[in-house]
Amino acid sequence: MTEELNMIYDDFKVSNSKTLSHLESELTKIRAGKASPAMLGGVMVDYYGSMTPLQQVANVNTSDARTILVQPWEKAMLNEIARGIINSNLGLNPQNNGEQLIITVPPLTEERRRELVKRAKGEAENAKVGVRNNRKDAIDMIKDLKNDGLSEDMAKSAEEEVQKITNGAIKKIDELVEIKEKDIMTV
Repeated sequence: MTEELNMIYDDFKVSNSKTLSHLESELTKIRAGKASPAMLGGVMVDYYGSMTPLQQVANVNTSDARTILVQPWEKAMLNEIARGIINSNLGLNPQNNGEQLIITVPPLTEERRRELVKRAKGEAENAKVGVRNNRKDAIDMIKDLKNDGLSEDMAKSAEEEVQKITNGAIKKIDELVEIKEKDIMTV
């Protein structure tokens, strides 16, 4: 029975690490004042009829702390890429110079910083819900093992172990959001 419990713990830890890495990727998309190619990570472009990630149709670079340059591999895609950036609701307005798109990232106002912190906390709450769902799945598996002959004491200690792993994951989520909040609120 301990092998099955160890498998449950391992699956639970893997699920939580996936949740944490998803949170990290979502937090990188929330801008903190500086221009970053990751800000355009979720932008999809209509590439000859199919929606394609921006990184697959153009190079995305930063020239300085306030400017993102998007160099398409095909000049014909400039307008489609600009439309994709505008439709992504990032609040960015690309300028087309015929060769590339130049995106000037405006400085964040205090109000906008607070909105971004709220968004980061919302992403953290989604991650916590994911961890809690993972915990529920793990506890359900332990209950199934209990029905298959796992002793009451072992089931109880297994549930405590799952809760300990959950608390660690939630603490890590809180730390990630705290770091992001400091990053956003720093002028």
